[in-house]
Amino acid sequence: MLVCAIGLAAGERSKPQTHTVTMEKMRFQPETLTVARGDTVVWVNKDLVPHTATSKAAGFDSQVIEAEQSWAFTVRKRGDFAYLCTFHPTMTAILRVK
Repeated sequence: MLVCAIGLAAGERSKPQTHTVTMEKMRFQPETLTVARGDTVVWVNKDLVPHTATSKAAGFDSQVIEAEQSWAFTVRKRGDFAYLCTFHPTMTAILRVK
């Protein structure tokens, strides 16, 4: 019975998931997000001003995400990747990819 439970948990983890990061009040929420390789992260801008989600190390740059718009990225490499909004460099966060 334990083997079946472990098999189900491993099967569930292998399915790609979608995660949401909200840009609101000039912050990324959550500030640290842990995902699996192959998962998709969607950034949603809830502020009145445009933002970006940019990480050279992780290989992504959303370009401009206007108010009430979103952008999605499917993660391909493992590691801890800091990212920021290029318009507001004090807006920073970390994407952890297992």
